[in-house]
Amino acid sequence: MAPKAQKSPKGQKKVKKKAKQPILVAEEEEPVNMESMGHPEIYPLVLTTKTQEIFNCRADEDFTDEQTYKLIKKEDILADLLNRAAVSDFHPVKKIVREYPGDELLLVYDKDFKYGLNFYLIGTEEGKENFLNTLEVPEEQEEPKEHAPEDMYVYKPPVSKPWVSLGSEKEIEEESVKESKRRVMYMISRKRRQFGAPVTFRDQNASSVKDAYIECASYLDKNYTLTQAEKDIGLQVIPDVKDRSTQTRWAFPRNATTQYYPREFSAEEKETLEKSRSLVDFLNNVSTSVEIALQQNEIMNTFINDWKNLAEEESTFGDKSDTHLKEYQSFTDLHSTMEKMITCVSWHPTIYGLIVVSVAVRLSYEERVHFSGKLLLQPSLILFWSFSDPIHPQLMLESPDDIFCFEFCPSDPNIIAGGCINGQVVLWDITSQADRIENIKAGGSRSKKATLKPMFLLEPDSNKEAMYIRHCAVSSIENGHRKVITDIHWLPDSFEINRMGSVFENRSGINCQLVTCSADCTICFWDIRPQKPTTEKKKEETIEIPFDVPSTFLHLDLSWKPLSRIKLSKGETSLDHCPTKLSLGEDPLLCRIQDKMLNQIKALKAAEINPYHNLEAGLANVLKPIDDFCTKFFVGTEEGEVIYTDWKMERDSETGRFMPKKPVNLYTVHDGAVHTVQRSPFYNDIILTIGGWNVAIWKEEVMTGPLLQTCCAPKRYTAGHWSLTRPGVFYIGREDGFVDIWDLLEKTHEPAQSQNICITMITYIKPWTFSSKQQFIAIADYYGTLHILEIPWTLSHPSFNEVSSVNYYFDREVKHLEYVQQRKLIRDQEKKEMALELVKKKTKIYSKSKEQMEAELKLEYDSYVELEKSVLFSLGLGKVSEKVSYLELI
Repeated sequence: MAPKAQKSPKGQKKVKKKAKQPILVAEEEEPVNMESMGHPEIYPLVLTTKTQEIFNCRADEDFTDEQTYKLIKKEDILADLLNRAAVSDFHPVKKIVREYPGDELLLVYDKDFKYGLNFYLIGTEEGKENFLNTLEVPEEQEEPKEHAPEDMYVYKPPVSKPWVSLGSEKEIEEESVKESKRRVMYMISRKRRQFGAPVTFRDQNASSVKDAYIECASYLDKNYTLTQAEKDIGLQVIPDVKDRSTQTRWAFPRNATTQYYPREFSAEEKETLEKSRSLVDFLNNVSTSVEIALQQNEIMNTFINDWKNLAEEESTFGDKSDTHLKEYQSFTDLHSTMEKMITCVSWHPTIYGLIVVSVAVRLSYEERVHFSGKLLLQPSLILFWSFSDPIHPQLMLESPDDIFCFEFCPSDPNIIAGGCINGQVVLWDITSQADRIENIKAGGSRSKKATLKPMFLLEPDSNKEAMYIRHCAVSSIENGHRKVITDIHWLPDSFEINRMGSVFENRSGINCQLVTCSADCTICFWDIRPQKPTTEKKKEETIEIPFDVPSTFLHLDLSWKPLSRIKLSKGETSLDHCPTKLSLGEDPLLCRIQDKMLNQIKALKAAEINPYHNLEAGLANVLKPIDDFCTKFFVGTEEGEVIYTDWKMERDSETGRFMPKKPVNLYTVHDGAVHTVQRSPFYNDIILTIGGWNVAIWKEEVMTGPLLQTCCAPKRYTAGHWSLTRPGVFYIGREDGFVDIWDLLEKTHEPAQSQNICITMITYIKPWTFSSKQQFIAIADYYGTLHILEIPWTLSHPSFNEVSSVNYYFDREVKHLEYVQQRKLIRDQEKKEMALELVKKKTKIYSKSKEQMEAELKLEYDSYVELEKSVLFSLGLGKVSEKVSYLELI
């Protein structure tokens, strides 16, 4: 076995899995049988085309309506389990196969999916004999029983048998009423001398005596809802009596009838009217309008129902009353021995029915350090899932470490960029496998929009083993991010930036730059072109390139450095903002390139098969700058802050160095880390941010605050995404496995509906439009399962003028914010004026001149002296001169 292991690296991985097999035996799960349907010996199975060919049990060929079963040797199944291990379709029932006492097992073809799958295995000898005996019993044996004489009946008295418990006493015990709480005992005592004493009662006002009356009024807690699961009610049927009255009273009831006859003109009156001048004039005046009315009746239907036209017509597809997401398919990686979660999801841009996910190990930082040796043996992958094969991934992209975000290149979907947990940026080129993944469609169709079918009706080409693809370039560890990369985006192909953040025209016409943000408080811009043009290819000759790795980005491998780096500093302290998600602004009128430049780009694209294979030219030296380009963007942080900042650098007046600009505005809205910052697909200036326990919607030019800020949710939000077809709808995932669906046209204070998807935390949400009549949404959870759900008609098709209605709602909220801001300024101004008036009143006393104050003090003193003299004189203590002055005063 040693030489085979040296030839292929895949063989080495299989040998390692076999070495770990004794450890996993203790953790084997019990196979699922049909015990709930009364058949514990039956074990349903899914046999792929490859397994059917190995055991000669092909559907509709080896199995027919007459021959629906086959005996398979136990040795052949064990050999298949040994060769293919967990990939074998008999892996779920390997424990039953090993413990089976006989040499041959019975495999039955379940054509009608009676037990849920296309095959089922009988795991006991008794069950196999019973199945075979039922097929061999002739029908003639039952005929004599019908003609048996009645005299042959022999009465057999009932015989008492011992009691066999089937669990009914447990149900009786559960239904019986028992005391769930321990009884509280009170002992009341009284003094001996108070026995026989008379008792006197008196009235007392409870509100006037302290601690005698406390009012505990009940109130409704909006944040807590109690659902009544069961209720026992006794009802009694009685006649329904109704008493009604009206204001009209009929004092004298009596029967009466009335008959009307048409009033007609007499013959004489008709002759006079026909000869009258007034009738002729009337007919002449009215005839024109009558003719016009008759013509209009022929042109349009006057009896049309206008109320019905106000609403939309019902279509033949879907039902508007259905508003819930429907489970369509799910994907789970069964080959991984480590417990992993899904970190990012993306639908393939051009191949319909192909979805890509990145997975990471569910370990904390301390656990990663502890299991670092074991993690090195486990590859970090990005999996390509196809609707035609929900069990085996079609492609597996290897990376140096776990990927937390990735994105397809808009110019070439075969180029994929991802961000690792160790801070490196990774590039893959799957051009050589493009033909293979394009053929992974339902029924082998070559059209892009293939019709999706249920998983049991597909005939996938899943015999091929999944391919492992290595990365073709990885950034430098020393010059990149220091922590996990939380978000990555390709810059549009219409512009590019330099080291200072200035915007220039992109003459290449392809996406050549990336932007990433990391938990190390930095935002980096990357360029996949070499910094200097490479004329000599001596370096490429000396480097040995593996045969399965393309040389597209060989010039970047292990030497790739960021073009520009922005650090979000708080300014006042030494701490920095920690970005988690970002959203760049996109101007639809940017980069007005001349017609000649457009023709050159089209000719260049037509001449080259893949423009990314010719990047040796490097960065252009002379570029045309773009004026009036908005370089501001939104950033979400771990502290729940939403920052509106600028990526363009400015020169520091003191040091002369280029430094990042200060944030234009900073809002502290969310009470947790922001994990979603996304622009609306219908309005470029509307941004959705989700973090912690609330949601906020922003408008780019409005600096006063969010247009919409929700209240605290019952559970923490973990993911979110805008709807692709309805401007007022967005989906939010929670940590308890529920998805909140918001519809701004229906409700703005709470979700329109909530639906449970799984039992664990939702990690990512990504909708996708398959056709005009069918849309899907991918929801990933913490346990590594990807749920594909079908979006109903009401959530996928917008109503009449919904775009303008939602836009009017946003405009109305902007005016409301402006009004609130104006009222706030007015109130602040009123407070300032009131404070000034209060200060003026206090200082008015001290604003008098010095002479006025001395005159007032002198008058007060003179009046006091005169009063003193009059009091002394009245007491007889005054002098004669004082008496004279007193009389003069009188």
